[in-house]
Amino acid sequence: MGIEIERKFLVKGESWKALGAGVLLRQGYLSRAPERVVRVRIEGEAAMLTIKGKSIGAARGEWEYPLPLHDAEELLDRLCERPLIEKRRYRIPHAGWVWEVDEFLGENAGLVVAEIELDREDRDIDKPDWIGDEVTGDPRYYNSNLLSLPFSRW
Repeated sequence: MGIEIERKFLVKGESWKALGAGVLLRQGYLSRAPERVVRVRIEGEAAMLTIKGKSIGAARGEWEYPLPLHDAEELLDRLCERPLIEKRRYRIPHAGWVWEVDEFLGENAGLVVAEIELDREDRDIDKPDWIGDEVTGDPRYYNSNLLSLPFSRW
């Protein structure tokens, strides 16, 4: 079992866009129960099945498995809850870490969130100047919750 330790922040301005190219992500959920989230994601030409356990602080169990692209497309089309989450992801290195900036599309357009995966919860991080308020513990910003209450309805 892998452990994901992830912190999430709002993004200020648009200066971060000049720091990297984005790739389109489409993802859907087979389960959104808090104790077990099961997600299918297509990122470019790669597909993954991800299972995540219940969050405890900024950490939770995580298991990821590659999927054939065709199988992932079928799962997204036939079995995943609607709407799908669509976003453009930018990977931006800063101070020895990689920030993943997600610019949401569709019903979540206007929402831009940055995540950083860490080796331990109490790690001090040097934040780029485009990083805003931390929203790690706010369930509104969980991708799985953006299905039932999209950003456009906040």
